[in-house]
Amino acid sequence: MATCLLIPTPYAPKCHRSPTPKITCSSLTGQAQTAKRHLLSLIADQDRGIKTQKDPARRASIVEAIDAMAVLGRDTVTTGTSLSATWRLLWTTEKEQLFIVENARLFGTQAGDVLQVIDVEKMTLNNVITFPPDGAFFVRSGIEIASPQRVNFRFTSAVLRGKNWEIPLPPFGQGWVSFQRELLTHGNLLHPHDGLHHYRSSDSCLSSRLKSS
Repeated sequence: MATCLLIPTPYAPKCHRSPTPKITCSSLTGQAQTAKRHLLSLIADQDRGIKTQKDPARRASIVEAIDAMAVLGRDTVTTGTSLSATWRLLWTTEKEQLFIVENARLFGTQAGDVLQVIDVEKMTLNNVITFPPDGAFFVRSGIEIASPQRVNFRFTSAVLRGKNWEIPLPPFGQGWVSFQRELLTHGNLLHPHDGLHHYRSSDSCLSSRLKSS
């Protein structure tokens, strides 16, 4: 009787490759939402940056959170027409602005909103510190778009204004601003009228878009 010899086939384990995770718009939006909430929680009690001046650890955490959001929007064009808006200061490292905000009471008033009014079409960028009910400090500047995320500016005039008076001040300085707008707040996903932008020159500022009335 013939013998049937079965030779086993060598076992070759199959290599199961994990599929490369797909990065989708929704996943980026989720990351940006989480990053935004974390950032806003870090600055919530910082009085626009006044308290941060004496807290290096908190400042480092805020800068790290801003940088994390900037990575998500690194390929975004942030100097287009969507930049035209009135932006309200949430947090800054700019000592001059913080000095005025903190010490306005010495002049018998208090600082209200600190605003930045940008008009890309008219090539203007105006900084305004308000002193309710009637006062304001205006610094006006002209801008030119230097790159998808960078604006050059030159101060053109400044004025301190009260209810029935104003004092013109000489223009001073020039420089550049790099706008780093996070993906979530580019005005095209979840909050088209409630964005954030971060801009950095020699200082760092985080602002929110004011809703149109």
